[in-house]
Amino acid sequence: MTIYEKAPAKLNLSLDILRKRTDGYHDVEMVMTTIDLCDRIELTPLSDNQIEVTLWSQFVPNDERNLAYQAAKVFKETYHIHQGVHIKIDKCIPVSAGLGGGSADAAAVLRGLNRLWNVNVSMKELAQLGATISSDVSFCVYGNTAIARGRGEEIEPLPNPPPCWVVLAKPDIGVSTRTVFQQIEIEKLQHPNTNGVVRALYTRNFKEMCQHLGNALEDITMQMYPEVKRLKEKMIKAGATGVLMSGSGPTVYGLVEQERKAKRIYNGMRGFCKEVFLVRMFS
Repeated sequence: MTIYEKAPAKLNLSLDILRKRTDGYHDVEMVMTTIDLCDRIELTPLSDNQIEVTLWSQFVPNDERNLAYQAAKVFKETYHIHQGVHIKIDKCIPVSAGLGGGSADAAAVLRGLNRLWNVNVSMKELAQLGATISSDVSFCVYGNTAIARGRGEEIEPLPNPPPCWVVLAKPDIGVSTRTVFQQIEIEKLQHPNTNGVVRALYTRNFKEMCQHLGNALEDITMQMYPEVKRLKEKMIKAGATGVLMSGSGPTVYGLVEQERKAKRIYNGMRGFCKEVFLVRMFS
């Protein structure tokens, strides 16, 4: 028996850093949504009590450093599973891109193992388990659209965004989230209008949503990698209605209502970087 799970990428519509915590982490407030750019996960039981990870990517480890491996390990330990599993990952989400690919894979493994081994725990319990792996895993367990608080583990569902196209462009660099967070000075951050984004989701107002997109990490990443700033400027000039860097970067996305316009922007951005995608939000 093989279980299949999709692992959708996430976008930050709003990302705010509120304060530094005593445990060394930061309290965040993030509005996130999922898009139809997905990794695909296959889970196959093994006769021996091992975890194996297979994927074709020179940038992603296939050992205990992989978040999908960690998800399987913590699932087995938590629910006292003494069986093995082979995890095959078909990577489509760019690596170190601010799109939550590793977290999405881990969340998909948790959901899949819950079915494979008939553990039948709730999504809430899986999300709590995901919080022990990485900050975005809790959101990725649920998917759709939500606001995440705390370290990212406190999830409150929100209405999905109004239908639109998403043009993603990732420059040929990888960004370390840890390195970006080390540069944070709370008093110097430009805080986004998260409430404005939430209000726009409830009213399904596309233009208002685009007006309030914001990411407190954007300036930090752009200072470290000026090519991200140039990419955002090109996306704006190309005519996308709302443009923002997702996560800690370096991927920049543009939101567009009309398919023809989205395709024109997509074709134009392909002249500036190799990894460009035209996708939809899960509305």
